[in-house]
Amino acid sequence: MPLGKLRPPWRHGPLRRGTDVAQSWIALTAGVLIAVAAPTAGVLAGNAVDAAAHRQSAEWRPVSAVVVKDPAARITVDSGTGTGSRVHTIVRWTAADHTARTGETTVPPGVHVGDHTTVWLDRNGKLVRDPSTPTDSLAESVVAGTVVASGTGLLLYGAEKAGVRLLNRRRYAQWEKEWADLDTRWRHPQQ
Repeated sequence: MPLGKLRPPWRHGPLRRGTDVAQSWIALTAGVLIAVAAPTAGVLAGNAVDAAAHRQSAEWRPVSAVVVKDPAARITVDSGTGTGSRVHTIVRWTAADHTARTGETTVPPGVHVGDHTTVWLDRNGKLVRDPSTPTDSLAESVVAGTVVASGTGLLLYGAEKAGVRLLNRRRYAQWEKEWADLDTRWRHPQQ
């Protein structure tokens, strides 16, 4: 039913049917839910992703490391993690048990063999290969919130359309029955 033909469900009229009232209530409910529930779901999802990123990064601890291999001469954007202007290289650091460890991680561009840099270890003492920045975490939160809000809105819109389709089936069945009754009365007039 086009928006111009929607009527408040509480209005009475001589041609008002139960399916029309139900359709108006479905449209009103879906509109309110899309306006309220979709943004709320998006905000909750964004906050959950942000909280998870903060919990994860809170478990990391910085350690000073030495670059043991020159990074590639060309700076590339790592599209998988969004690290942007950071480059991959091999570093060596001293673990909590005083053993020397090596591993690959991202470092700022322009470092050379022998330079000191800060790397991040997780709570198990393992090197975090591509630590996310606060900007990365914010971007992930915004994207997650947008996707969830959009998905929720589309789901509610689809539910409203499915409800209207069911009501239309019922409405068409009622019309068919009424036309059949009228046809019977016209063909066989009462005497």
